[in-house]
Amino acid sequence: MWLVIGILVVAAILALAAYGRFSERTAGEHSSAFSLSPSATWLDRALSRLTAANDGRTGLRLLVDNVEAFALRAASARSAERSLDLQYYYWKDDLTGSLLADEVLMAADRGVRVRLLLDDVNAWGRDSSYRALDRHANIEVRLFNPIRCREGALLRGVEMALRCWSLNRRMHHKAWIADGRVAFVGGRNVGDAYFDASQESNFRDTDLMVLGPAVQQTEEMFDRYWNSAMVSPIRKLSDWSRRADLARLRKRIDGIAGATRSTPYLERVRSGAAARGLASGEGIHWVTSAQIVSDPPGKAASARDDGWLLGALLPVITSARKSIAITSPYFIPLDSGARLLLRLAGAGVSISVLTNSLAATDVTAVHGAYSRFRKPLLAGGIRLFELRARDARKDVSLFGSRGASLHTKAFVVDGHIGFVGSFNFDPRSVSLNTEMGLLFDDAGLAGEMHAVYAKETATKRSYKLVLSGDAVAWQDGSASVLDSEPEASLRRRVVAAAASFLPVESQL
Repeated sequence: MWLVIGILVVAAILALAAYGRFSERTAGEHSSAFSLSPSATWLDRALSRLTAANDGRTGLRLLVDNVEAFALRAASARSAERSLDLQYYYWKDDLTGSLLADEVLMAADRGVRVRLLLDDVNAWGRDSSYRALDRHANIEVRLFNPIRCREGALLRGVEMALRCWSLNRRMHHKAWIADGRVAFVGGRNVGDAYFDASQESNFRDTDLMVLGPAVQQTEEMFDRYWNSAMVSPIRKLSDWSRRADLARLRKRIDGIAGATRSTPYLERVRSGAAARGLASGEGIHWVTSAQIVSDPPGKAASARDDGWLLGALLPVITSARKSIAITSPYFIPLDSGARLLLRLAGAGVSISVLTNSLAATDVTAVHGAYSRFRKPLLAGGIRLFELRARDARKDVSLFGSRGASLHTKAFVVDGHIGFVGSFNFDPRSVSLNTEMGLLFDDAGLAGEMHAVYAKETATKRSYKLVLSGDAVAWQDGSASVLDSEPEASLRRRVVAAAASFLPVESQL
């Protein structure tokens, strides 16, 4: 047995050493964001006037509507003349993912430089599409923490076993930057569920449209990742020439763009309303204090918490004197986080948390781990709300789905400090994934976020949790309370119950 263990240890060491050399060989050429010009592009002319008129402050616009979030991204790509820098945990090749890929291709056809950085965990199976994009002269695709064996399930499985620790650490960022003038940061990946195009269930999510100095901060963060040792160009990972057919990809995307389902999205962009929304200044809060905060790319290769995002967020939370309102779809505070929140509540801070119900969550095991914290948090005076799985609004998505799942990651402290980003209040965001977001200090924007929070936690959209004797119960607006997880199937209950007992918290 010890001989077998020794052989496995040596094999793992050799595999990791070989992977280190592989990473060196697959490093890409260094590149950086382009310098800005006051008038070289339409976005330069339109947005430099706005920032100049507002004393160089950062402009922030809250994006809650999913279709608007799609249209503004598409409009920014359509308006770009210099660069598109795009960084995502994943980008699906479904309806909206294909439509946005089409906008990116059209921008590249005009001569726009496109840098697309994706986490590799969701890239397998879509390599041919990404490799086809990479074949365009003006598009480069790079993957974060990529797997070396891209063909053959056996070799891929061996590498995954040998690199299980490192492959578990992923880039969870979401950033879309056009011409270095406008950025979109927050919780949305690229895919139908984020833009109200899913026929099953759509995410309730939040982004910020960013203008001014914080856009340059976003570009600096992007450059750090793009040029990181954790990132490799997809063209150096494997020979995909036979499956990297750009003409075929264009044909597939053209077919999707011509389909009836694409009409409401394309009309929103063609109407010009989204482009006007970029440059009008409408709905924008001009703030003096706004900062992009991010984990370093090296977090995925090290256990040292040097410069990690939590170090920027924790002092803000502990500074609360009046209130904290947290929105986190995956909420696992761990014992240390629960103690912190209970201590703040005991000092008179009003704390409330909105997360997914068991029926609404898309990761059932996370709910199981979260469930054990409900009773002590409620007993300590912390208010908990869980989003309903069936959206009780009168309006529905473009394709008829009333299904809802929370995906917003945000908080507001004392009515003026806020955060919107990719960071969940769970162990994975704290220790395993790289995360990012925007911290600001502005009562107006915080007030707008609070109004959204109040709407989301209202009875028609969420359950309020209470203690009924020694048990957790759910208020749904009726005179009685529910004594079991509302709307959840037996399968979900079993999985969640198992997760609550298994030692998997640190991986969720």
